[in-house]
Amino acid sequence: MSYLVAAPEFMASAAENLSSIGSALTAANAAASTGTTELLAAGADEVSAAVRSLFSAHAQEFQGLSAQAAAFHAQFVQALSGAGAAYAATEAANASPLDALWQPVRAVINTPTELLLGTPLIGKGINGAPGTGQPGGPGGLLFGPGGDGGSGAPGQPGGRGGNAWLFGRGGTGGAGGVGVTGNPGSAATFTAGSTGGNGGIGGSGGTGGLIFGNGGNGGVGGTGGTGGTGGFGVTVTTNGTDGGQGGPGGTGGSGGQAQGLSAMFGGHAGDGGVGGTGGTGGTGGRGADGTATISAGNGGNGGTGGPAGVGGSAGGSGGTPGAIGIGGTGGTGGDGGDVNAMIDAVIGASGTGGNGGDGGNGLTGGNGGNGGNGGNGSLTVASSGAIGGGGGGGGGTGGDGIGGGIGGTGGTGGSGGNAGADMPVVSGPVGAGGAGGQGGGPGGAGGGPGGGGGGGGAVSVGATGFGVVGGAGSSGAGGLVGGQGGGGAVASGGTDFASIDAAAGGGGGGGGFNGTGGTGGTGGGAFTNTNVVVHGGAGGTAGMVGIAGAGLSGGMGGSGGPAGVGGGGGGGVAIRGGDNGGSAEGGTGGSGG
Repeated sequence: MSYLVAAPEFMASAAENLSSIGSALTAANAAASTGTTELLAAGADEVSAAVRSLFSAHAQEFQGLSAQAAAFHAQFVQALSGAGAAYAATEAANASPLDALWQPVRAVINTPTELLLGTPLIGKGINGAPGTGQPGGPGGLLFGPGGDGGSGAPGQPGGRGGNAWLFGRGGTGGAGGVGVTGNPGSAATFTAGSTGGNGGIGGSGGTGGLIFGNGGNGGVGGTGGTGGTGGFGVTVTTNGTDGGQGGPGGTGGSGGQAQGLSAMFGGHAGDGGVGGTGGTGGTGGRGADGTATISAGNGGNGGTGGPAGVGGSAGGSGGTPGAIGIGGTGGTGGDGGDVNAMIDAVIGASGTGGNGGDGGNGLTGGNGGNGGNGGNGSLTVASSGAIGGGGGGGGGTGGDGIGGGIGGTGGTGGSGGNAGADMPVVSGPVGAGGAGGQGGGPGGAGGGPGGGGGGGGAVSVGATGFGVVGGAGSSGAGGLVGGQGGGGAVASGGTDFASIDAAAGGGGGGGGFNGTGGTGGTGGGAFTNTNVVVHGGAGGTAGMVGIAGAGLSGGMGGSGGPAGVGGGGGGGVAIRGGDNGGSAEGGTGGSGG
């Protein structure tokens, strides 16, 4: 006997594609018809007329054959489409009677046992409802797997998988609930954001059948709760507070057991559930803005990412313990406050961005949080200089990989704040790049770290005029990208900008000591409108293990090491102009980490 397997949905799709091809060919033939069947003779002689007649006759014959081919194509597509519809109708007709026959039979078989024992004779157990932590129902007394456990409510364990009776697999445990978010902090009371709640424990797997069936797998542990946000700075307590730590991931559920004859003749226990992911650290609070007499507040540090949850234990022989989860991501540092004064008075400094939180440890370490941005400087009309912006916060360190896992990526340093104009020059500090997480155990790979933040730019415009150096770029601590150099300084004598000295900003830092070194950032440019020569700073030195990277704007490339990739950034741009200036050299690029 021959057998035929037909997929009606594939037949319908093929018919649709063939119909599109036929339509395209018909349109192409129609477009070519006029130009080929109605040719004009090249001349009035008999030869030209004969050539025209020959080509027109061939074109007309081609159009006739094309029409026959199109008709055959349309018939074929119609037959294919009809066959697919016929197969689909036949399957539907066959399914309905079988289902109609099975429903009363199943009711007759299962109703007595459901009334007496609350479980069917044949069939899968009922799954627990999501978000409730309900256990899965038992499988059929004769045949059927246990139902899966429902996922847990926030911070609560997942439901246990249902047991099988004689033949069937135990149900899978429900996932643990996500931990609750921590409470926000308050700068007024000097309190940081609270730690996020624990992720719920994964539900245990159900027990396999007595005669045949494996134990069910344990549920995945719940993700830890996000740490609370740090409090924003206020007038009295200007500094933002730190974000809370992310909650730990929940423990994976234990695997279900194999029992009776099943355990003796090849059935194995269920695998343990994977541990939950650590919660994300809370964001640091923003620093309060400064005034003419009060310095702006610094941003709070981001919270540390929560640790990963531990994997669940195996249910017994043949089962595999669950893997540890992924570490939580560190929180972002809070931004520094700006200086907003617009009057001729003493100005407080702008705020520094908070550091990013470290990533949590796990099979894969969590990524470090990004540093907060530095606050912006301010300006007035009558004074002789400007306040440089605050430095960006450093990126958080990536979490460590455990048991040969990969370390997390370090966070990126925050950007330095912009400088204002017409105030005494104060260059802001710079943020350092976060270090990469260390690989754990043999075979572990170190995580890639982030780059450093740029320094604040400095500007001076006033009566005496003097050269001021912009903020130097930071050294990336093994960063994938070095910090960007600070802005160049400008000084002016008199109201006609007749004499200006300037110095370029320093170049960014180079790459890391080990692993892959980063490219250094660009040095800040110096700007002047007088007769000034400003030389670009030298590029930063590459990491101790690294190939030289190309120098960026104006700078010379960093010197290389024997392996890896690295290289420092370029120094400041050289600029010349005006009548009475001096000269100054750009800042030197930072060294590689």
